[in-house]
Amino acid sequence: MDDLFGLFFNSVFVGNILLTYFLGMCSFVAVSNSLRTAIGLGLAVVFVLTITSPANWLIYHFFLGPGALSWAGLPQVDLGFLKFITFIATIAAMVQVVEMIIDRYSPALYTNLGVFLPLIAVNCAILGTSLFMVERSYTFTESVVFGFGSGAGWLVAIMTMAALRVKMRYADVPHGLRGFGITMIVSGLMAMSFMIFSGMTT
Repeated sequence: MDDLFGLFFNSVFVGNILLTYFLGMCSFVAVSNSLRTAIGLGLAVVFVLTITSPANWLIYHFFLGPGALSWAGLPQVDLGFLKFITFIATIAAMVQVVEMIIDRYSPALYTNLGVFLPLIAVNCAILGTSLFMVERSYTFTESVVFGFGSGAGWLVAIMTMAALRVKMRYADVPHGLRGFGITMIVSGLMAMSFMIFSGMTT
């Protein structure tokens, strides 16, 4: 249990998929203008990551990985070269479900998210989480915790950025840094602040 909590804590803060590996920066920068929209997209990312990480784990370990088809009498078959396209297909299917749910229950949020909602399907943070899961040889339970933690970390990061950008509207930002420049500086400062947690043990 301690190991699982440590994995969750690390994926939220120290190994934050956004601020440590800078995956998913496009939607992070574009959608963090509004706190409400940022929360909506962040929750969608949490849901997609929590579902796709264990789903892709099952697909990899029972169909794609070395020896995965032993149950079918084909232990020599290795379909690992298909993991990219298979993972993306799984992610796209989950994103479609999220898109339909948001469109049904929150049309305003659906409109505000615009093109960035379907773009979750090609969000490098979503695919990166599944690839990290395979590379690090996580168990099924660890993949669930890692997926949820990575999504929660992404949500915390985009909510924090959105809140800061609201405050910065009233700040005297130098003309040359307004917009993208100050956003990148704040992102770097946020990344350094999250690293403070690296000294904590669980």
